[in-house]
Amino acid sequence: MQFPVRSGATVTTTAARVLAHPSRDEIRVEGVLHALSDPIRLRIVRQLAGASDEQACSRFDLPVSKSTTTHHFRVLRENGVITQFYRGTAKLSCVRADDLDALFPGLLDSVLGAVERQAERLGQG
Repeated sequence: MQFPVRSGATVTTTAARVLAHPSRDEIRVEGVLHALSDPIRLRIVRQLAGASDEQACSRFDLPVSKSTTTHHFRVLRENGVITQFYRGTAKLSCVRADDLDALFPGLLDSVLGAVERQAERLGQG
């Protein structure tokens, strides 16, 4: 399964709206695995990985509150799994697939493949 290649570091659109991201060298496998260990965060990454472009947070229909959704996106961003940036008033996100593949070859594809197989097995496809 191939996913769009995206990269990230600190992305800015205005000086007042800078979101902190770890550099590629700061990303650690234990942080990535922690970020991917939650079903809601896996759902977010799965949707982002399958998208052809960046996704606004409002595009996600998650069974949690807005503040909890914000928390999940922050965990993913702070652990180097996604990049987020502002375009106007929208906060857009994409997976840092090229950074993750460079650091941990095959990890993201393996995890997302396992999620797909599990969803099929449980009838949640």
